[in-house]
Amino acid sequence: MTDTVVHEPAGRTTVSERAVQRIAAHAAREVDGVRGRVTVDARVTGESAVLSVRLPIRYPLPVARIAEQCREHLIRRTAELAGLTVTGLDISVSEMVVESHSTAHDSVDARVR
Repeated sequence: MTDTVVHEPAGRTTVSERAVQRIAAHAAREVDGVRGRVTVDARVTGESAVLSVRLPIRYPLPVARIAEQCREHLIRRTAELAGLTVTGLDISVSEMVVESHSTAHDSVDARVR
């Protein structure tokens, strides 16, 4: 009979609050309808995070729908990228961003190039 030895990796991986803030801000900008500067405060305890996010949302999109999409996306992406469970998430709409036709057209062109 052969004994099987399982080796557990030594040490622990921690993700700083600053890194979580950056991950969450980037993830929020991945949601269609979020525009401009997203700011995030994060508190990390063990394997969980509490986030407070301030979103600029493109006018005239429905605020509640964009905020809910952002909430779901932030929870998923924070888990994927930081390995943390989001246990609390407050979202504030910091502004409604009105884009001129040329600004919206330029941003589409920039993605295509």
